[in-house]
Amino acid sequence: MKAIDTPAAQAEDVVSSAPTQPPPLSLYIHIPWCVRKCPYCDFNSHESRGEIPETAYVDALIADLEQSVPRIWGRRVHSIFFGGGTPSLFSPEAIDRILSNVRALVPLGVDCEITMEANPGTVDAAHFKGYRAAGVNRLSLGIQSFDSAYLQKLGRIHDEAQAVAAAELALDIFDAVNLDVMYALPGQSLEHALADARRACELRPAHLSFYHLTLEPNTPFHRTPPALPDDDASASMQEAIEELLAQHGYNHYETSAFAQQGRQCRHNRNYWLFGDYLGIGAGAHSKLSFHDRITRETRHKHPKRYLDHSMRGNAADNLWSIPQDELPFEFMMNALRLTCGFEPSLFELRTGLALESISATLQQAADKSLLHLGPEYIAPTQLGQRFLNELLQLFLD
Repeated sequence: MKAIDTPAAQAEDVVSSAPTQPPPLSLYIHIPWCVRKCPYCDFNSHESRGEIPETAYVDALIADLEQSVPRIWGRRVHSIFFGGGTPSLFSPEAIDRILSNVRALVPLGVDCEITMEANPGTVDAAHFKGYRAAGVNRLSLGIQSFDSAYLQKLGRIHDEAQAVAAAELALDIFDAVNLDVMYALPGQSLEHALADARRACELRPAHLSFYHLTLEPNTPFHRTPPALPDDDASASMQEAIEELLAQHGYNHYETSAFAQQGRQCRHNRNYWLFGDYLGIGAGAHSKLSFHDRITRETRHKHPKRYLDHSMRGNAADNLWSIPQDELPFEFMMNALRLTCGFEPSLFELRTGLALESISATLQQAADKSLLHLGPEYIAPTQLGQRFLNELLQLFLD
């Protein structure tokens, strides 16, 4: 896709396909600082060397949102997500100020889900209670493992005791809690992976995310790879974890996500169903639909550059319209992460394209036993879930 290095107003001339009505809208807020950059992390996060410019960054976020309001005018926000980095490095007062300005600038749904990511090594009861009072009603805690030895290998700043204490504290203060856990860690055995899964289930959070550790480009782990379980061992871990979580009442509804009945993450589901989202903050991404096109935009990535540009009225770094021939892949890249798939009518509703325009590709995927084609839903088969990249590749060819 071609980026348009022009102001948003000039980019209005670029026409693409678009849905007949705008999809649900979410708001993503990026806070880029962390205590220490993990060796596997490829997110836009920066170690906090010295004092974090909290007040200046909140000013920039508010300015960014003010600049963005005309592009989402009149639309209701159904979910908000504070991601990072480590958002819990910010004070409750800063989070309260951000959310107060969000409420003043855009209408929120009456049951708006407001999630905040937190690191077990950066929180205490006072902070959790302060975030809750500010309006955060869902906490996502980056546990990664309950074993101190593996946490040390992952470069995490917390240990086993802090992981458990933070999870118990979060569950006591927040009605909805997600725990992030990883498997296929350096030197990890199936027994140890299942021990982490059992400990997570014992805590009974509403939601669990289990991620396979991958070696992402431009990370220390990619440059100097640790000894990881092979593909067969990793697949065995995945299958055993999925079986264990199912036994404890967690529905596997998305590639890496498991939830108790009725407790799925609404913010992430909006991504998977090709909904719209406005992203503010350093390096944040947006996807917004209009009557004649679907656009993506990014913010300046480096925090200092973002601060400077946002306060000068041009927080957005790039804005482009998604070409019509790329929309099927963009849609499927999200929707096929859902194990139950999507209703056939959703494709046209979200992209503005007729489902018949990709019927040959859908049939090809079905013939390869990667996709279930039904009148009520289109979904990846178990084989399609396991070989999702191969399934998605069909929509690129």
